[in-house]
Amino acid sequence: MTGEAALRRFAVRLRVRAVRMVHDARSAHIGGSLSMADLLAVLYAPEGVLRVDPSRPTWPGRDRFVLSKGHACAALYAALAFRGFFPEDWLETFYRDGGRLAGHATHTGVPGVEVSTGSLGHGLTLAAGLALAGKMDDASHRVFALLSDGECDEGSTWEAALFAPHHRLDNLVAIVDYNKIQSLGRVSEVLNLEPFADKWRAFGWAVEQIDGHDVAQIRATLERVPFEARRPSCVIAHTVKGKGVSFMEDTLLWHYRNPSDDEVARAVAELEATS
Repeated sequence: MTGEAALRRFAVRLRVRAVRMVHDARSAHIGGSLSMADLLAVLYAPEGVLRVDPSRPTWPGRDRFVLSKGHACAALYAALAFRGFFPEDWLETFYRDGGRLAGHATHTGVPGVEVSTGSLGHGLTLAAGLALAGKMDDASHRVFALLSDGECDEGSTWEAALFAPHHRLDNLVAIVDYNKIQSLGRVSEVLNLEPFADKWRAFGWAVEQIDGHDVAQIRATLERVPFEARRPSCVIAHTVKGKGVSFMEDTLLWHYRNPSDDEVARAVAELEATS
């Protein structure tokens, strides 16, 4: 299996497991988990770009990853389990009373999760602090933060966006899952972000826009960070909410809705047909 094919297969596994986890827990946010699966695959697959060691989750030289859109953590937990940070049977405890895996990303007792997230607008701030600490320590690791487009409505996101270029954090990479749908409507209707790339550039970031479902393009782009010396990098990944499941794609309903038994069966069949 080629590297690109392996990444695509990893992304399908993430989508299938996330659909099952959300259904079994009677939880939500499957649309946002599906939209970022290809990004997570390129980051976390054995062929991916993150420098991590599952056998040593607190290895000082590891890259740090912050899932700012912590509500979509089902796919992240699946990626960590598939990579070997913890047993796959932990995924069965997702969003359950007494379970290890909370419904928003939590680092407590979960190897591979750097920080707990879920309050939108905080992830880039946390990542910028981690990146600044790395610079102060003269460390070589990178810090990646995966944001939702909806949380780019938050003022704290833009405070961090000002902070990072000021401190020349070229070890920081912000990836925006730009699926164009947030909790209550389309991004363009709730609070239009455009011209989105120009805003990041105006704040001092080096910016690339990509197809967030093209694993070859994602990998080639992330392997080039930092895009410019002494500047943080921003990757605007154009994605589709609910990607991979035809009846979920680009549909607001699947921000919150929990899939029924029949819908899970249909979704898994579609996804497995692409692997």
